[in-house]
Amino acid sequence: MADTLDSLETRSPEQRERELMSRLPQLVARAKAAAGWSRILHDVNAADINSRAALATLPVTRKSDLHGLQKQQAPFGGLNTTPVGQLSRVFMSPGPIFDPEGRGQDWWRFARPMYAAGVRAGGLLQNCFSYHFTPAAFMVEGGAARIGCAVIPAGAGQTEMQVQAISHLRPDTYIGTPSFLKIIIEKAQELGTDISSIRQALMSAEALPESLRNWFVEHGVPHVLQCYASADIGSIAYETQSGGTRDPGMVLDEDLILEIVRPGTGDPVPDGEIGEVVVTLFNADYPLIRFATGDLSAVLAGAPPSPCGRTNTRIKGWMGRADQTTKVRAMFVHPSQVHDVTRRHPEIVKARLVVSGQMAHDVMTLHCEVADPSSASSAVAITESIRDLTKLRGEVRFAAIGSLPNDGKVIDDIRDYK
Repeated sequence: MADTLDSLETRSPEQRERELMSRLPQLVARAKAAAGWSRILHDVNAADINSRAALATLPVTRKSDLHGLQKQQAPFGGLNTTPVGQLSRVFMSPGPIFDPEGRGQDWWRFARPMYAAGVRAGGLLQNCFSYHFTPAAFMVEGGAARIGCAVIPAGAGQTEMQVQAISHLRPDTYIGTPSFLKIIIEKAQELGTDISSIRQALMSAEALPESLRNWFVEHGVPHVLQCYASADIGSIAYETQSGGTRDPGMVLDEDLILEIVRPGTGDPVPDGEIGEVVVTLFNADYPLIRFATGDLSAVLAGAPPSPCGRTNTRIKGWMGRADQTTKVRAMFVHPSQVHDVTRRHPEIVKARLVVSGQMAHDVMTLHCEVADPSSASSAVAITESIRDLTKLRGEVRFAAIGSLPNDGKVIDDIRDYK
């Protein structure tokens, strides 16, 4: 059985770099044919963009810019090169932010992390990402089709049915969020149901602390790897294993160029230094050029090739956010959404969203400065606005005017990931 999905993963670093750089001019030229990219790259000569140094001269487009760009030109801000009606799907994430999916095989390039996690042709996996509006479940579907395995389209929720499906159908792989697998395992224990067929798991969309990874091993899932992906890009990097042991870092996908830049700038930092993840993606339908994700990471400086045999650059994985955007139960929550809540409720003088709790038990509380903290008459309405704008449940606490910290924070993530 091959240890890699294809020969691209074992190219020499020099060959990979040459081939990626040789593709850059064509990528920039194709992107400039789209109205949005034409505005961003209006004075760029595509033929000149054939090296990392040349790429670093181009402007950074931030994920946080998408909402504004898409309001100016629906639905994708003019960044798509394939017309909407010729796409396969259109997704909507909170914000709202709209993301396309084209018709190509494994469009999100998710087969690589799945294969690295142990998914093989003829296997059966339980796909527990949501099939509702957002693309993660379809990333898995595309990867499974390329590999040649079957999928149980379980989605999220209905925990008892999840346990029943595993018990009766005996899938070998779980793919979804870490918190939901923990809930499934706890429900199976409560019901006395055997779900031991799950021997491997691929996690994404949430942080995976080592304590929780070890908990999965202790509860019968010996091989747990994670993938770093986004709704705009698809797979960015993924963990690998050798001889059943997890390898250090995350291996980059083969169809993108990664830069780590100083947060708030487009300036690349030296290997090993923590900075913001910026991705240039070779995608015929939705090319992204110097797309800043808002995530922090660092290249594993001076590291030898991964023990698994893959030769691409490795990064340390997700290391936090360069801005105050955070994830709660696998959904992004943006400072702009907190601002939108306060705009709906003029009685709120100042607000601060505090995210607390532990993995799988997140608590989201909006602390609101109001003139009369003893009055709870508007708490229900504010709670409804939180749910409407973030698609998540949240609590409300009132505070006296001037009592919240004056530190510029709109979202304060104080969760315990230990």
